[in-house]
Order: sequence, then structure tokens, then C-alpha cells
Amino acid sequence: MEQVFNFNNELSGKIALVTGGTKGAGKAIAERLSNAGATVIITARNAPETTNKVLHFISADLSTSTGTQKVVEEVLVKYGRLDILINNLGGSETKGGGFSALTDEDWEYSIQTNLLVPVRLDRGFLPKMIEQKRGVIIHIASIQGRLPLYDSTLPYAAAKAGLINYSKGLSNEVSSKGVRVLTVSPGWIMTTAADRMMERIADSSNITKEQAIQSVMDALGGIPIGRPAQPQEVAELVGFLVSPRANYLTGTEFVIDGGTVPTI
Repeated sequence: MEQVFNFNNELSGKIALVTGGTKGAGKAIAERLSNAGATVIITARNAPETTNKVLHFISADLSTSTGTQKVVEEVLVKYGRLDILINNLGGSETKGGGFSALTDEDWEYSIQTNLLVPVRLDRGFLPKMIEQKRGVIIHIASIQGRLPLYDSTLPYAAAKAGLINYSKGLSNEVSSKGVRVLTVSPGWIMTTAADRMMERIADSSNITKEQAIQSVMDALGGIPIGRPAQPQEVAELVGFLVSPRANYLTGTEFVIDGGTVPTI
């Protein structure tokens, strides 16, 4: 019998958690899932700048095991389960200068934030997902897992490469138990923070904002489609992957980079 999906309300009744869901791509993903009918929880250290009463916020520092446990317990106590986990939290705060400028603390921060946070959250929520024989986990990685930039983001790139590998291995273990595990690897996303950075580069270099954007694209080796992604475009891909329309997809990495990575 052919299944007919209601795209506008296809996540009705689902409970979803989006880490780093207060801004950027995380915020766009949270709103996309909410618009599809899901009950969405977002978590970050700081509350969102603008309140969205539809999104349920939990304040937590996920870089610590204590913060992770707080989120797991609050979600399971209040909602009883989790159907969709979007491991979006991540980022790089390391300085430029190549390998010699990077300290142990730089490496530890990047690995904690970009690899170990998803590992701990998965470990916290997977037992219930396996018990109910359903669930979707999305790991937001980066094209830097394949295309590292050595000058300032090498720890971030290495951690994301580890996340991609871990995600594939996890999918091999839990897909047969009803839990789909997928990776989404974006290229450059024009978030509000990125837009502000382009303005700062333009001001400091006495160039236009468009020239600043082009300089970053050039540093990436070019983006064939000619622009960075919008957060909503990444969110739309995630929205499809967690939906019933993607029920046969697991263990796969989906790259959304406008063609930036020059190899197959």
C-alpha cells in the first residue's frame, strides 16, 4: 500500500532536541522541525537573543559531562523519550599560525566540543531509542573533515573527521535496532555571525562586503555555485532526513557545500 505523507505536519508527535539551537544553522533547524509539527527542545550555554515560545530552551554547558547529563535527564523526565537528536553544537576558536601555534588546550577544546559532546549525548539517549525501536540521530559535521584548513582550524577539522567516522560506525551498530544515524557536512554557511565577520573584514581591509565574501570563497578554493549556504538551506536538508520520507537512509554523509569540495 502506497504511503502518503503530509509534509506540512509530518513530524507531529515527535520530540526533537537541537544542540546549539539558539543561533545560526541550529536555530534554522529547530524552526524547520517545529514548523513540521515536532516538539523541539534547544540547548546552549546562553538563552537565545529573541524568545521563541514554541521552542523549549535548556541552559547547559555541553562541553562537560555534567552539562550533558543535565540535558539528558531533563528531556527524559519531562518528555519521556526523544525521537530526533540533532548534534549541531560545534565550532572552532583556535588561533592562526599553523600546528606550532596550537596548544593541548586548543586540541582538547575542539575535540570536546565537536566530537565528545555528540558521543555523550548519543550514549544518553540511545538506550531509550533502542527500547522504542525508533529514532533518528543527525551529526552536523563539516566539509573540513575532508578539506582541512591547516592555518587555524586543524583541530576542528580533525574532530569533525572523527565525528564522520564515528557516525558511520554507530549507524552500523544501531540501524538494525530501529535507529537511523546520518551525517550532514555543510560548507561555509552565511550565518548572522559570518555576516558580521564579513562586515568587519570589509571595514578593516577597506574593501566592500562582497569583496570580503569573495576573499573567503577564494581561500576555500572557490564555491562553484558562487555563494555560501543560507542556514535555511541546511535546515531543509535536515528536515528531509529526519522525516518519514527518508526512512531508508542511514549510515550516509550528506555534503551541502555548493560544490566546494573539488573531489568525489
